[in-house]
Order: sequence, then structure tokens, then C-alpha cells
Amino acid sequence: MTQPARRLVVGVTGATGSLYAIRLLQILRDVPDVETHLVVSAAGVLNIKHELDMSRAQVQALADRVYSVRDIGAPLASGAFPTAGMVILPCSMRTLAAVAHGLSDNLITRAADVTLKERRRLVMMVRETPYNLAHLRNMTAVTEMGGVVFPPLPAFYFRPASIQEMVDHTVFRVLEMLGIHVPGPTWEGSA
Repeated sequence: MTQPARRLVVGVTGATGSLYAIRLLQILRDVPDVETHLVVSAAGVLNIKHELDMSRAQVQALADRVYSVRDIGAPLASGAFPTAGMVILPCSMRTLAAVAHGLSDNLITRAADVTLKERRRLVMMVRETPYNLAHLRNMTAVTEMGGVVFPPLPAFYFRPASIQEMVDHTVFRVLEMLGIHVPGPTWEGSA
């Protein structure tokens, strides 16, 4: 008897950094026990097109299941739909604010609300700099609710040779936070 796949909800919003989302989906295609459930906002689609010159169809082909951001009746909108958690990458400050204030006005923010209320892991890769006080307060609110604020900051201790290696390292760390183990560079301590 085979074990059912772990479902991971992936939200993509209109902040810069769509490469993180694409790379996460690509990596998870090779993880047989993880099933990806993708929701991309309209601004997320525009950003992917601008940053990576990828179409909506190309992005959707990377996921196991795809939902419209307007589909509030989707399975992801219910706590009865078990998941391993959710990652929003990149996460706009608008999406962060909506989650921080419980505004379930689209499927990404509703799925995040469900993730928090069911005490599942929510990782939000917020993309903005510098932060203003509203950003910081919203990050605090999400953290107090059990979410993880995870700005995608590159690590240099493993001496990356390319942007791809930096992106991969960040994506591997996010997946670890969600209990999904994939091989990648780790800190082994100083010699």
C-alpha cells in the first residue's frame, strides 16, 4: 500500500522574486511524495512574465494541481483539506497585510488563513526593502499567529558560484521548514 502524497499549497503573488517559486516547483517535480497545489495572483502572473518571460501555462505545467485565485470554493479554502503546509513565494506586502489581518479576499489569503487556523506551517517569503512600520507590524502579527516570515536573503558561506545556487539554497531552506528534505548545501560548521 502506497503512502498518500503530502499536499503543499504554493501561493505566488506580485512581488519580485518569481524565480524562487519556479525553482521550488521544479525541485518538487522530482519529489514523489509531495503534491503541489498552485495559486498565482494576477500580479504574480505579470511578474513571472516580466522577470522570467514565462507564460501562465508554462508555470501551471510545473504544478500537480492549479486553482484560480478567485476560486474561494476550492478545496484549499477548507480546513478539511489536509495539507503539509503552505508557502507564499514571493509574498507581496499586500498579501502579508491581508494575512496579518485575516482578510480572506482571494484563494491565496484564504488558504493562508486556513493554514494558520489549522496550526499548519505557513512560510511567507516577503519581498520588500526597506521595511516600513506597517510591514514590520504585519510580520509580527503573522509570526504571533504561528506563521514564518522568511525573506529570501542569500547565504554566502557556501561560496555560491551562481545566482541559481543562491536561489536553490534558499528554496532548500524553505522546504526544510516545511518538513520536505531535498539534497542541497548545508552549513557543516567552520573547520
